Amino acid sequence: MVTMKLRTLLAGALLALSVAAVAGEKWLTSWDEAAKLSKKTGKPILADFTGSDWCGWCIKLKKEVFDTPAFDKWAKDNVILLELDYPNAKPQSDAIKKQNATLAKKYSIEGYPTILFLDASGKVLGKSGYLEGGPAAWTKNAEGLLKKKTKK
Repeated sequence: MVTMKLRTLLAGALLALSVAAVAGEKWLTSWDEAAKLSKKTGKPILADFTGSDWCGWCIKLKKEVFDTPAFDKWAKDNVILLELDYPNAKPQSDAIKKQNATLAKKYSIEGYPTILFLDASGKVLGKSGYLEGGPAAWTKNAEGLLKKKTKK
C-alpha cells in the first residue's frame, strides 16, 4: 500500500518537473536535454555561460533579469534555458565540468557572462551579455537578436 502511494507521488513529482522544463521555467544544465527540448518545441536555447559564484556581472544579471517574474514569463514563451556554469566553489559533477569546458572551447567563450542563443543543432543565432535596464531592456534586446537571425 505504501509502495503504491510512493510510486504515485514520485510519478507526480517527475511529471511536474518535466512540465516545468518543457515550459522553459527551469534552467537545464545538460546540453543534450536542452537540444532535445529545442528540437521538440522549436524554441532556441538561451545558453548562459556564467561564473555563478564569483563573477560580479553574472550575479548582477541573474539578480536583475533572470530571477524576475517578467523574465520567467518571457523565457517560458520564447526559449529553452541552459546554464553553463564555471564556478570556483560550487560543486559540479565531472560530466558537467567536461561538458561545460567543451562548450566554452567550441564557442570561444572569453568572458562571463556570455549569453548565446543557439538552435537545436548548436548554431549561434545571437550573442548577448549583461545590459542595464532590467528584464524589459534585456528581453527586448534578445528578441531583436533572434528576429534578425530568423529573417536571414
